[in-house]
Amino acid sequence: MAERISKINKLIKRHASDIILKELSFKEGVFLTVVKVDTTPDLRYARIFVSVYPEENTNYALESLKKEIYKIQGEINKRLAMRPLPRVEFRLDTTESKADIIEKILKEAKKN
Repeated sequence: MAERISKINKLIKRHASDIILKELSFKEGVFLTVVKVDTTPDLRYARIFVSVYPEENTNYALESLKKEIYKIQGEINKRLAMRPLPRVEFRLDTTESKADIIEKILKEAKKN
């Protein structure tokens, strides 16, 4: 079962990335990356984690995704040949910003 979920996560990630790249447009200078997908074991929901660069445009990017959620969901549904079709939701991936904070703390500790 875990292998199936992993394959579904990869498939949704690939399709979501492709749809966002080709179907959506963000203001100039905003880059959005699909980092990972977590699908629930019952295949009902898929959380798509994204990172946004520059970080000050995070709210803008998430609001843009929220406005286009039905279009994105519809395109993913067309491309997936499975039942049930997971309902997608977008979340912000904060791994990189947390890593930056930890790195700064380690540098400070090394200085002292």
